[in-house]
Amino acid sequence: MKNLPLIDLSIIFAYLAAMVLVGVYFSRKNKNAEQFTKASGKVPGWAIGLSIYATFLSSNTFLGVPGKAFGSNWNSFVFSLSMPFAAWLASRYFVPFYRKTGTVSAYTHLEHRFGPWARTYAVICFLLTQLARMGSVFFGIALSLQALTGFPMAAIMIVTGICIIVYTVMGGMEAVIWTEVVQGIIKTGGALLIIYLIVADMPGGIAKIAEIGSRDGKFSLGSFSPDFTESTFWVVLFYGFFINLNNFGMDQNYVQRYHTAASTKEAAQSLWLCVYMYVPASLLFFVIGSCLYAYYQVHPELIEAVKLQVAGQRVPASASLQQLSAAAGSLQPAEYGDKVMPHFMVTKIPTGLVGLIVSAILSAAMSTISSGMNASATVFSVDIYKRYFRPDINEKQTLTVLYVATVVFGLLAIATGVAMIGVKSVLDIWWELSGIFAGGMLGLFLLGIISRRSGNHEALTATLIGLVVILWMTLSRFIPAGYAFLRSPFDKNMVIVIGTLSIFLTGVLITKKRSKAYEKGPVKA
Repeated sequence: MKNLPLIDLSIIFAYLAAMVLVGVYFSRKNKNAEQFTKASGKVPGWAIGLSIYATFLSSNTFLGVPGKAFGSNWNSFVFSLSMPFAAWLASRYFVPFYRKTGTVSAYTHLEHRFGPWARTYAVICFLLTQLARMGSVFFGIALSLQALTGFPMAAIMIVTGICIIVYTVMGGMEAVIWTEVVQGIIKTGGALLIIYLIVADMPGGIAKIAEIGSRDGKFSLGSFSPDFTESTFWVVLFYGFFINLNNFGMDQNYVQRYHTAASTKEAAQSLWLCVYMYVPASLLFFVIGSCLYAYYQVHPELIEAVKLQVAGQRVPASASLQQLSAAAGSLQPAEYGDKVMPHFMVTKIPTGLVGLIVSAILSAAMSTISSGMNASATVFSVDIYKRYFRPDINEKQTLTVLYVATVVFGLLAIATGVAMIGVKSVLDIWWELSGIFAGGMLGLFLLGIISRRSGNHEALTATLIGLVVILWMTLSRFIPAGYAFLRSPFDKNMVIVIGTLSIFLTGVLITKKRSKAYEKGPVKA
């Protein structure tokens, strides 16, 4: 409490209380599992679109994107530019497919295609991806609020986590969607307010920001060379396409929302509404990062506190002031980028407005975490508990399982966030983990949808080969220097691209080889 005035704290606590009350309001409707998971299919398409947009616009975007733009350039914005390509495929093929199946889980059909192992494998990948996403979002909240309140990061995650768990458990999917509609508006308004405050306090205004940004290459989208060993334009474009295809086509967070719409057309329109809103909104956060970079280039003395704080975390506690200053002076912008916006909020934003912006950051986090908890609980209930333990479970028991699973996944997400304390970039850690976990299930899903002749044997063999590739690309950096030739030459963001293609193409090739063998007939002795 040592930094925030009472009025700002009151605004933050009022926002948290309002979210809990929303959950209480919608709890009266949750009489069965269908209402909890699908909102009975009565949510308008525009609300679903705003909900998906709010889920995309997490605290990873709110804090990680400005930090990334501050420390490097706009290379990561290419991720957003890839969204329309993935959305076109998803709206044309995946949304009608899921609406036709009628099953709330995104993974039930994998069992029909390839057997129980495929469904279970995809569920495990999804749950690991969700824990990584929710944990990184919790970490993003704590990073910001620690700078503002002085509270320990773990304590911040626990308090906000409990509030999110309460309103998600009580309100179900309908509460999640309608709160995300409000949260999406709050987050966008918060971003615009921050840009205004930076520009208003910047000598020379927009012209000076553009001059400094152009001089230091802060607006670059990355190299256009066909180099996949570093984060070029093409690496991020391919990464973004495959991740967004996974989000729109395989992620239970989004698939579950398709079922809440009244029609397939409204479900597809909601997806496009998300794209139309997210691409320009994400650009706002890159603009914030570039504005902050220019601002602290003009006022370098104001950033010293952040640099000293980061340096203090990397030198022994017994280090002298001279050693601490030397460590701070050697830091590069990429090493303290995530802490710059919270620092600006503490030192430069007027009383009252800080509370509103913190509420925007909280809303960014809560929308992603609440939808992740609901989706994880749904998948656990349908694909694990009902499939393997209680196939004959009734409606009341199913609702109880959903409640308990939501709480458990919320607590696991908090624990994951605590484990991430100390990472350099919240956006980097999320991108890396999502690429690792999502690649396998996306490749298997595409094989099942596109290659109709592929069966259980082909899918299992392809998945095992793909897993080996993913593990090699992920862990090869730990190979000793003497065996450096065995390391993966590709950028870490290529894991999902190569992993997905490894499974899909291997499955297709094995299927074709088997088909040709059958066409030749039995081999004579």
